[in-house]
Amino acid sequence: MTRDLRRLLITPGRLPAGPSAGAELELDRQELHYLTRVLRLRPGDRFAVVDGAGSLWTALLGPADQALLEQPPSSPLAFDPSPAPPLQLAVALPKRDADVLLRMACELGVDRFTPLKAQRSVAADSLKPERAEAILREAVEQCERLWQPQLESLRPAAELLGARPPGGSGRGLLCTARQPGLALLAQALECLGDPPGASEPLTVAIGPEGGWTPGEEALALAHGWQAVSLGSTILRCSTAAVSAAGLLSHWRAQQIGAPS
Repeated sequence: MTRDLRRLLITPGRLPAGPSAGAELELDRQELHYLTRVLRLRPGDRFAVVDGAGSLWTALLGPADQALLEQPPSSPLAFDPSPAPPLQLAVALPKRDADVLLRMACELGVDRFTPLKAQRSVAADSLKPERAEAILREAVEQCERLWQPQLESLRPAAELLGARPPGGSGRGLLCTARQPGLALLAQALECLGDPPGASEPLTVAIGPEGGWTPGEEALALAHGWQAVSLGSTILRCSTAAVSAAGLLSHWRAQQIGAPS
C-alpha cells in the first residue's frame, strides 16, 4: 500500500495526541514546499509520514498548511523495531564531500555516524549541523528507512580507540592497510558468532587518508579492537567508509534472515 508513496520525515512528537484517525498534522513552510512544489502533490493526494523512530502513517494533503492522517497517531500503519545490533561507523572525515559520505552511510543502513579527528587528519570538510540534518532527512525519505541515524559530534580518534568497544573484545573493528595477514572485514564479521545485544553497537573505524598512526593502532589493539583489512588495494577514506558500511549492512541482514 505504501510502496509507491513518497515520504515525509517529521520529528517524533509532532503528531497530535488522540485515539482516532483524522487527526490534522500542521505542515511547516519547508514541508509544504517539498510536498507541493517538489513532489507536486495536490489537496487530496496521499503520501506517507514517518517519524524517524520506527513508525509510518499515511496522510492526505489538505488545504492550506495541513495534512489529514489516515490512522490514529497512536496506531501507525507500520512499525519497525529499532535495528539490532546497531551499526556504528566512525570515520576520520575526508578533505571534501563529507556530506556525500553521510548520505551514503544513511542509505546503506548505518545507525550511528561518528566523525573523528585523527592524528593524520587534514583540514577536513566539516559537517555543519543544519546541512547534516537536511542530508539525513532527505536520505531517510529517499531510501525508505523508518529509523533516522544518529549523528554524533566530532571527537578525537584517540578517545574512541582508547575505550573498550561496546560488547567486549571483537565488537570494534579497526580498518587498516599495509599489514599482511589481517582478516578481511567480511571474514571478521562472519567470525563474530552471535551478534551483539540489541543495545550494543558493532563499531567499524575508518582512518584518514594517511592512515592510522602506529600509536593509534596500538591504542586500539590494547583496548580490544580487532584490526581488519578491506583488501589489497589502498582505498580513499570515503571509499573505505562506504565499502565498510555496505559490508556491515549485508552482515546484519544475514543475521536477521538466518534461521534460529
